[in-house]
Amino acid sequence: MSSGYKAYLFIHIIWTVYNRKALLGRPIRHVLFAHMQKNAEENGIRILAVDGVEDHVHCLIQLHPTQNLSMVIKAIKNESFYWLNENKLLQENFEWEEGYAAYSVSPSAVKQVMDYIHKQQEHHKTKTLDSELEMFEKIQLPG
Repeated sequence: MSSGYKAYLFIHIIWTVYNRKALLGRPIRHVLFAHMQKNAEENGIRILAVDGVEDHVHCLIQLHPTQNLSMVIKAIKNESFYWLNENKLLQENFEWEEGYAAYSVSPSAVKQVMDYIHKQQEHHKTKTLDSELEMFEKIQLPG
């Protein structure tokens, strides 16, 4: 191995619109997610996939070993919140919920998670956010 290091830190993050309001229509999501990816890249944050529905967002990031997960999420959420409000893309003031769910992803599962994220519209035709989060909560380590 060379003198450098390799780190494969992949995190699937889910966060919601404040009070789970269905504010993110398809046209808004299209421009918002493109903006989020561009801004993240400009700030050294690697978003591999981002998608969602009217009331929540899924994002897969690759963390650099020097990055702090909560600070990265805070940066993505805060910047997108300010950008949406500053550009008056919605009829009302926009906010994200304070919390989030974050799940580590094995390098071998990255493509599967990216596919899952990109199929949010289809997925949420039959499943609610609560049922989705319950499914993630049931994933437990052996033993």
